[in-house]
Order: sequence, then structure tokens, then C-alpha cells
Amino acid sequence: MYPRPNEVPNFPEWPQFDDRERDGLIRALEQGQWWRMGGSEVDQFEREFAEYHGGQHALAVTNGTHALELALRVLGVGPGTEVIVPAFTFISSSQAVQHLGGVAVPVDIDPETYCIDVAAAAAAIGPKTVAVMPVHMAGHMADMDALGKVAENAGIAVIQDAAHAHGAQWQGKRVGELGSIATFSFQNGKLMTAGEGGAVLFPDSQSYEEGFLRHSCGRPRTDRHYRHRMCGSNYRMNEFSAAVLRAQLTRLPHQIDTREQRWPLLASLLAQIPGVVPQSRDSRCDRDPYYMAMFRIPGIGEQERNVLVDALVERGIPAFAAFRAIYRVDGFWEQGAPSESVEDIARRCPVTDAVYQDTIWLHHRVLLGTERQMHDVAAIVADTAGRR
Repeated sequence: MYPRPNEVPNFPEWPQFDDRERDGLIRALEQGQWWRMGGSEVDQFEREFAEYHGGQHALAVTNGTHALELALRVLGVGPGTEVIVPAFTFISSSQAVQHLGGVAVPVDIDPETYCIDVAAAAAAIGPKTVAVMPVHMAGHMADMDALGKVAENAGIAVIQDAAHAHGAQWQGKRVGELGSIATFSFQNGKLMTAGEGGAVLFPDSQSYEEGFLRHSCGRPRTDRHYRHRMCGSNYRMNEFSAAVLRAQLTRLPHQIDTREQRWPLLASLLAQIPGVVPQSRDSRCDRDPYYMAMFRIPGIGEQERNVLVDALVERGIPAFAAFRAIYRVDGFWEQGAPSESVEDIARRCPVTDAVYQDTIWLHHRVLLGTERQMHDVAAIVADTAGRR
């Protein structure tokens, strides 16, 4: 039965919080030291986050974009270097490269998972390439096996943009167990949040120590005489954010379990709607936290898709238009862009050029709803899409 036209589904609110966050904030307040060099919340959060993701070292930072910038800098990205990025991603993936003076080289995506196309990434490697940056789109991990082989053969690094992938696994391996640097975001809409924040997982002590120095203006932990050992910036997380994130981390596993249960149902219902194609899942991604519930309506066109998103929002569905292809955003061309034209890149990225125009995503709090609400969502999508 379709929901009544004016009926609004009552999805769980986001962010979610309870006394765990309140207690953490009071704990941070009463310790009397509110920055990481004097308090204990950031240190403890880093240990807990690293352990949960199977990482050797975690470094908490101000936001996810800074996490990318810091990680790229540790990998040697700067003027005269190139980093391969998926053309379909949030703009921070490319801007982090460009902000360091590097060139972001967009490549196409897989039409089923929307993650970076491995063959396209391999073809884009050149003499200036330093790294390839897979983005685990909507929580679905990119093909880390194939990318690892490509990177190893080319002598370049892999940096995982895991802003959507808290708690994800690839063939039983957590993000921190894959041998490469990975970055996360804790922005307000993310799977765990303190409003803003980020983290970098480092696979070895050497890269972690450099990351620590660069995130604290190049200054060693115990320095009392301003001996800044290298160039850096202030990317330090404060104690209050870390206290909130420690609480957020405790409820993340159960939330992922719930979304893993709800998505197969919602995807199967959406797939029954004529013209609707849900994001697919590679079986090797054996834990997907589903930052987004994504689906395409091929051939709909960007303007019509945007109208449909607005109509879904009016019906109470937290729906959004997909990210624009990064090469179709003015900010991409300000600095650090390749020498190709927009249309040259579009010809290399036909999947991206279609996906960004016809894809809709629903906020992950939808997947924290009930089974009945999955039926309601699909009914609303069918009813709304059928009116176009």
C-alpha cells in the first residue's frame, strides 16, 4: 500500500546522541585541558579509532579535507606531481591535491559501484604520478586488490579517501589493514560525527610521525623552544570533538548492522520500479556501512533529476542530487587542473558524465528506519518518479 501523499515518514534523526556524548563533553571540560597537547581525549580516541579499523596509527585532525591534504603531503604531493582521482566524488578529493600545488587527474568510474575504474586509473599513470586515490563511494570499497597491484607495478602510492567508509571491509580486511594511508571525515552528515573533524590512518610509524609533526606546525610533542622541524599547519583536533567521537564510535557497529540489513530490502524494492537502478555491490566488499543509499534513473537528465529530488524532499525523503563531475565544477579549474578541456575529460569519463546527471542519493538515516519504512520509501519514489 502506498503511503498517503501527505504522509511524512518519521525517520531517525541525525546526528544521534545520548548520555554518552554528554558524559564525554563533561569529562573533557572537567579535565581542565581542552587541546590535545594537554588533554587525553584525542589520544584515547586515536587509539580506539585505529583499533576499530585495524590501523597501526590514527591521527585526529580538524576535518576530512585537511586529512586528505596532510596525507598527500606525507606522500610527497606538491608542485610538479600528479594524483589520479575519480571524476565522480566530492570536490575535496581533487581540491586537496590542488591546494598542495599538485595536479588532480580525473578518471572514470565503475558503472555498477560508482568507485574508481581500475583500468582507467592504470591508463592515466604518467611520469609525474605520485599516487592514486580511490574513493570508497557511499561506503562501498573500491577494488583494492586490483588497485594495489597497479600501484605496486607503477611504483606509486595508494591513498584511500574513506570519508564514507567508517567500518567498511574488503575481503575481511578493514580499511586500516590494507597497507595504505586512509583518510576519514566526521562532518555533520557522516557516519559518525562531531560536526566537523577528520582522521588519518597510517600503516607505519615513520609516516605517522611525519604526519604528527606536520599536523602540529612541524613542532615535536615535547618541544618547549619552538624548534619546528618541518613545514606544517595547525590541523589539531580539540578535546571536545574527540570526546563526542569516542561516544559516536561506540554506536557505529550497531548502526552499520542495521543499514546492512535494510539496504538489500530497499534496493530490491527500488529495482522493481521501472527505470530505477540501485547502486550495485561487489561481493568482495563484505561490510558496507552505506553512507548513502544511491540509485540511478538512466536518461532522466540533470534538470529533471533535480526536480525529482525536490519532489522527494517535499514528501519527507532526505534526498539529494549526486555530486557533480569534478571537471564540471568551476572551482576545479582554478588551479592544479590538467591541460585537457572539459569535453576532453568528459569523453574519457562517459560513465561519470551520465551518473552525475541521473543519480539520486538518500541520507543514511533512512537505512536506520524500519522495514516498513523501506517499503514506504520505495512507494514514494515510485509514485513521485511516475509523475514526471
